[in-house]
Amino acid sequence: MNARRNLTTLTIVLGAIIVWSGIGPKDRGVWWLEVAPAIAVIPLLWFTLERFPLTGLLYTLIGVHGAVLCYGGHTTYAEAPLGFWLQDVFGFERNNYDRIGHIAQGFIPAIAAREVYLRLTPLERGGWLNFLVVCTCLAISAFYEMIEWWVALLSEQAAESFLATQGDVWDTQWDMFLALMGAIAALLLLSRIHDRQLAALPGSERAPTRGAQTGPD
Repeated sequence: MNARRNLTTLTIVLGAIIVWSGIGPKDRGVWWLEVAPAIAVIPLLWFTLERFPLTGLLYTLIGVHGAVLCYGGHTTYAEAPLGFWLQDVFGFERNNYDRIGHIAQGFIPAIAAREVYLRLTPLERGGWLNFLVVCTCLAISAFYEMIEWWVALLSEQAAESFLATQGDVWDTQWDMFLALMGAIAALLLLSRIHDRQLAALPGSERAPTRGAQTGPD
């Protein structure tokens, strides 16, 4: 079963990344906050494997998102070496690794939402599907911003590292805007690939109709 093989690979690779990130992180409290979704997703995917196996594309994207979270959790987002490298190369005023995280926060959930909507609801490919996928990603992003707010209220010590605002008063707005851009980019770039993989799933009855796909091959 391809889904089982894909999930096994994801578990091994992401599990190794989680273990690496947990070895001597800069801030253990921030590490737990950042890496918790990556830790939680693995048992959830195994629990739902038989009833709802995912496409290989989505398993891969979940792994990428988990790696982004683990790297940020290990170093904290505001002090990620990759962010400092980008700052030096492009002359940014701040460490922008958190921006990468928020693009991913829209990009990966967009394909996850698209898969769920196409497989479990009457929605067809087209404008309404894309609109609701983008709305879902914005809702996830907004809810995450509320989680950051609650953490800031409850834990002053971990708040600054977890929020990673770096003095930007518009950080929350930037986070949601980048999630929006990530969701739109995922739909434009990956919809056709996603459709082909959805059609290949066992028992798939909703193959894409001609002209209903969006995005380049």
